[in-house]
Amino acid sequence: MHEALKPAGRRGELFRFIVVGVGSNALGYGLYLLVTYLGVPPKAAMSLMYAIGVGTGFVGNWRYTFGSRTGLRHAAPRYLAAHLLGYLVNFGIHLLGDRFGFPHQLSQAVGICVVAALLFVLFRHFVFPRPTGPVYR
Repeated sequence: MHEALKPAGRRGELFRFIVVGVGSNALGYGLYLLVTYLGVPPKAAMSLMYAIGVGTGFVGNWRYTFGSRTGLRHAAPRYLAAHLLGYLVNFGIHLLGDRFGFPHQLSQAVGICVVAALLFVLFRHFVFPRPTGPVYR
């Protein structure tokens, strides 16, 4: 990858996380709006889009965002656990939106932002940490 596209350091990680996330979430949110427009219930649509986003985001975040040397067997289960928590938070935001009468489009937009912040912290410190000892493969 061209070095100009990969700024270094923690700011660089945040920048790359935003690049991967904006692309993934813009596509996912657009698909969410389309499938709900076509009649798929909002929580089912959110669940489908979340699953697609988990799959597409792994490689981008694993190698590009964090430049992780952690092996797949170590990173993948932690990545899935982080996303399970993110999914539950997103679903909870939808439930709160229902309770207070907010449109599902707003609930999903808020959920994307809240979960993105949560996932950055989890990815940085739990899923793809900088190695301090042996690198797990």
